[in-house]
Amino acid sequence: MLKNMPEITKAGMPLEQATKVAVMIHGRGANPVSIMGLNRYLNLDEFALLAPQALASSWYPFSFMAPDANNEPAFSKSMQIIDEIIQDIHEKGFTSDQIYFIGFSQGACLSLEYASQNAKRYGGVIAFTGGLIGEKLNPSKYKGDFLGTPVFIGSSQQDIHVPLSRIEASAELMKKLGAYVETLIFADMQHTIRQEEIEWVNKHILNN
Repeated sequence: MLKNMPEITKAGMPLEQATKVAVMIHGRGANPVSIMGLNRYLNLDEFALLAPQALASSWYPFSFMAPDANNEPAFSKSMQIIDEIIQDIHEKGFTSDQIYFIGFSQGACLSLEYASQNAKRYGGVIAFTGGLIGEKLNPSKYKGDFLGTPVFIGSSQQDIHVPLSRIEASAELMKKLGAYVETLIFADMQHTIRQEEIEWVNKHILNN
């Protein structure tokens, strides 16, 4: 267990009444309130929402494609935080297919990375601008079987933080782990969440 587990912001349905749980992971320089704001746009009425706060508002200090050692020990601690949240959700009686990951930017990268290192049938993985983490992708890090878990990655084709090549490589790796992956890539250069992404996620992942 981590000695300094971060504060977790909760919203939506109480865990005792919810049928699904969304772990919502904010981006660099943001906070749980910012990622929780998606609740106004996504179909999350049946969900308990859990959003941890990153230390100093950052899950790791450098680019998600920096040399791996540069982002330690922060990256490993962040992965442990997510793991402890997931284990606690399981202890409360939820199965993996009732658990969803929702992240933006740095939080999207962390969502994809955690799910892929612990692949199983989740309710869904929703990554608004993100890719798997590491200077180079190392397939040996990833294990398990997604068993058809729906995964969404949306981004600009020229995002300033997340290269399209890494998104494409991440999608292919996750497909090999058994995920059903959909990517929506937009012609603009904005680092943002678009209405088209919200609509796709609501229709194809959060509609059941």
